[in-house]
Amino acid sequence: MKVTVVGAGNVGATCADVLAYREIANEVVLVDIKEGLAEGKALDIWEKSPINLYDTRTIGSTNDYTKTAGSDVVVITSGLPRKPGMSRDDLIETNAGIVKTVTENVIKHSPEAILIIVSNPLDVMTYQAHLTSKAPRTKVMGMAGILDTARYRSFLAEELNVSPKDIQAVLMGGHGDTMVPLPRYTTVGGIPVTEMIDSDKLDAIVERTKKGGGELVKLMGTSAWYAPGAAAAQMVEAIVKDQRRVFPVCVKLEGEYGIDNCYLGAPVILGKNGIEKIIELELTDDEMQLLKTSEGHVREVMQVLDKM
Repeated sequence: MKVTVVGAGNVGATCADVLAYREIANEVVLVDIKEGLAEGKALDIWEKSPINLYDTRTIGSTNDYTKTAGSDVVVITSGLPRKPGMSRDDLIETNAGIVKTVTENVIKHSPEAILIIVSNPLDVMTYQAHLTSKAPRTKVMGMAGILDTARYRSFLAEELNVSPKDIQAVLMGGHGDTMVPLPRYTTVGGIPVTEMIDSDKLDAIVERTKKGGGELVKLMGTSAWYAPGAAAAQMVEAIVKDQRRVFPVCVKLEGEYGIDNCYLGAPVILGKNGIEKIIELELTDDEMQLLKTSEGHVREVMQVLDKM
């Protein structure tokens, strides 16, 4: 198995490191536009292999996509990160051009690859990759839901003083302030979370989750990377190992939830063919209204892209 990660910044390098450390693929190729950056980080990861005991070979490349040929999965993290005061949507024009170019280069050498998009604004950059690649929706997806649910679960684990391993959650909608956490589908060791925590505290955690990315930007002056990189690697693992994991991912909806031709977060089964199935939950009227609000926000940004 061969996996390519485009973008050797913090998120891409973290993703490549997790892929190598967990021996998810035989070969991981790291690509970046900056001279020597990908080669250096790939070499650093490889030099760590005798310490952490893994065999995955990491290779770096400065804009040479021939080294990515035959990749089974490609993770695209390229683009400018957010700065304080900048929304994800502010990034659209610059990052859309970057994602378009990267996608063209990737599919030229790996036409059958499954694409995982991490670049922001996430939902619309996944749409851009879909338009450029012309691949079926099962093979072009965005990484958002795993990251957002991880933040939600970590906040709950902290509040309840329990292991995050025992918390399961589902989240839908766009990646950003209009995301739709679903407390009704959140459990702690199989126990509904609503039986473990007061509604006011749960609501506060939901709101913190929605602004989780912004909280980190304010603290560090740039976007997060450890959790996003690990989240993307987890998606790669589910595909490469045909694990058929149930994850929330950004997927093109074509009638599911009454939504058509819009990239939104929804629970899916991830396996060797990419998105094996989209799971349709029975949402309440309130939950559906929140999802429709999120859809409206994403469509607005999609329309900006369409007009560019």
